[in-house]
Amino acid sequence: MKEYPVLGKKDTRSGFGVAMTELGAKNENVVALTADLAGSLKLNDFEKAYPERFVQVGIAEANMIGIAAGLATAGKIPFTGTFANFSTGRVYDQIRQSVAYSYKNVKICASHAGVTLGEDGATHQILEDLGLMRMLPGMVVINPCDFNQTKAATLAIAEYEGPVYLRFGRPVVPIFIPEDMPFEIGKAIVLSEGTDVSIFATGHLVWEALEAAKALEAEGISAEIINIHTIKPIDEAAILASVQKTGCAVTAEEHNIYGGLGDAVGSVLLRNHPVPQEFVGVQDSFGESGTPEQLMVKYGLKAANIVAAAKLAISRKG
Repeated sequence: MKEYPVLGKKDTRSGFGVAMTELGAKNENVVALTADLAGSLKLNDFEKAYPERFVQVGIAEANMIGIAAGLATAGKIPFTGTFANFSTGRVYDQIRQSVAYSYKNVKICASHAGVTLGEDGATHQILEDLGLMRMLPGMVVINPCDFNQTKAATLAIAEYEGPVYLRFGRPVVPIFIPEDMPFEIGKAIVLSEGTDVSIFATGHLVWEALEAAKALEAEGISAEIINIHTIKPIDEAAILASVQKTGCAVTAEEHNIYGGLGDAVGSVLLRNHPVPQEFVGVQDSFGESGTPEQLMVKYGLKAANIVAAAKLAISRKG
């Protein structure tokens, strides 16, 4: 399998922050809004460089979405920033009515998603956000895997005309995507080719999938690893091309198994080319307080879980 050396370690939210500062210099229409979380969203540099294009709304997330919709109507490109739970669940009505329904050019950017938020616990660890956003007509849903890809995704969505949900996180994780790797909305990336099982992964689980592929290779199993950074629109062609070769699939995500990547891939397979599929994700539960690593282990989101799912999927072929 193709190797991806670790280029360093950073949190994915920092990739967002760096990209926002670059966008501020490139495009005077870019505006950043946050709900009392400039530091957590790494927007401090943007605020210092472009104070006239930075809006601190305080703990008023619904108001933030309304302001963003108004700015978009006036030709600006607003990027909203808060925790994923508050970016989606708390303001779903405002997003649906003021952004999605009227197809506003608003970028909803969410940090601290999933169980890797850690000690803040279940109330903050949203595991339903990808599903919530995926169900909204016209909403693009993106979940990059490391610092470099988050930066590239942030730059890319500024060029896209329409509503976008961009998800990233707090924990420090390996950087393995080359800085110059192109980011194209809606186009999956085959990280390593294989013949026995297709592993479709998103976000923090992409690195775990690569680690799983190494373990499987040691046992003589060839896994194809596909980075599905865009959950919607999903790359149906890439999914079908892979499973037509391997005959089975595993999906891996830091999200409830319902509504996210697993359901998105499963829908493609069901409608076009049914094959055995196994789901690695949170099994219809809320999270709890703990370190990110403890929670990744407890909720079955590690490479070892992907290995077990791959073996099970292979056993169901034919």
